[in-house]
Amino acid sequence: MNFINEIVSQGRRIIVDTFSGGGIERDAPFSPEIPEDLRQWLPDLFDRFPIVFPWQKPVPVDPALHNVWIFDNTAFRTPRQGDERPDLEEVKDPKVSKPTLLDGPETAVGPAMRPSGWEVEFVACYFIKNSGKDESKVVAGIAHALNIRDDDLATHKRIAKRVQPFIDTVLPSRTLRITMDGKEEQTLGPSSYSGISTGNHELHFDPPVPGEFKSTPVNLPPPFSIPSRTILAEETGWGIISDIDDTIKITMTPDPLGILNSTFIVEEPDPVPGMPELYARITATLNSPPFFYLSASPYNLYPFLKQFREKYFPPGTIILRDASWQNLGGLITSLTNNTEEYKTSRLRKIHSWLPRRKFICIGDSTQSDPEAYGNAARKFPGWIRAIYIRKVEGIAAMDEKTKNSQERFEKAFEGVDRNIWFVFSEPRELDRRVEELAREGDAVVGGRVTYLGRMSK
Repeated sequence: MNFINEIVSQGRRIIVDTFSGGGIERDAPFSPEIPEDLRQWLPDLFDRFPIVFPWQKPVPVDPALHNVWIFDNTAFRTPRQGDERPDLEEVKDPKVSKPTLLDGPETAVGPAMRPSGWEVEFVACYFIKNSGKDESKVVAGIAHALNIRDDDLATHKRIAKRVQPFIDTVLPSRTLRITMDGKEEQTLGPSSYSGISTGNHELHFDPPVPGEFKSTPVNLPPPFSIPSRTILAEETGWGIISDIDDTIKITMTPDPLGILNSTFIVEEPDPVPGMPELYARITATLNSPPFFYLSASPYNLYPFLKQFREKYFPPGTIILRDASWQNLGGLITSLTNNTEEYKTSRLRKIHSWLPRRKFICIGDSTQSDPEAYGNAARKFPGWIRAIYIRKVEGIAAMDEKTKNSQERFEKAFEGVDRNIWFVFSEPRELDRRVEELAREGDAVVGGRVTYLGRMSK
């Protein structure tokens, strides 16, 4: 029987790879390859990809069968005529999103609807409820890797809950109708082979400025959906781009076992000491800037990270990585492979949304935050006004001598004003710097910009 099951499994794998493999690869250009050594000791997750034929047309999500997450996001002003933003993705065709106003005199779809001058990128994920196969096998694999005893039922239960989003079958070619602030409906999708839909949508109602609003799936109430929270960000002011793992959350990224432990085993993830207080001070000092949490973690961790952020840190957009891999080793390689390229591309996207804001970038030394932030500072002069890198120490698997070396930081920030970037060990070291940024801003004097009280051409 096991032999027959294996034949069936291999046959299904060939079919999925034939019809979906290319699409998965194209839709996830930054999805990392999983080294063979990780594949050998971490469980496969192959069954989360369904068979999808190229000729299948998109269909709506079924409230009785599916789960949906809509990520929190940040709305930005639509570019005006002459405002060139080459990295900004085009707004979805209104014939696809089918906007409909729910109140007011204009309720028809079409040119009669007045754009409000705001747009927002909606990211949504689609799954079949409780569809993950071989859950016990995956849980056992993680427990074995971390030496969790078989009779530790509480830990096994916790692993099972957190692993569910990694093994549930994703839903390609799906659409979702949502209500924005109870005033407008639009359609998201169709989703990619990874079960993710991403696209910019213009708003046709006047949103609360300053303020925020919620978007919820039509006919899909909690717990089968996670609604989104949209924060309105005007064109000017401050903004914060922050890494998550080992910058504000203890993950132990250089250590594969540390990643698994901090993701599946600990009862609650721990914040890096002093960082919640620092972010609260930044919020107060810089007049509640929009926060973007840019992480290389896979999107399957969104509910886990959202709960962590809500407990310790200011609200904001969590930007996560695609997860088109078929083995749990992808979790580890997502956080460690090609992160510079991935983060650099997402920084370009944030710049396309808010090119006139002044940004502070906060990261750490475990992976490629210095290099990615340095790339953005060189590409968009004057956009990034400060870069703060937390020097991570005390992780056995980390090459601290290389990662924390002055030579590494000098190379990463080559060509970047030395007054902009700073490496810190304790969050309190940044208090004075943030206060100076708030006090001095971007005062232009004689064609030059002031950074931290010093002049730079």
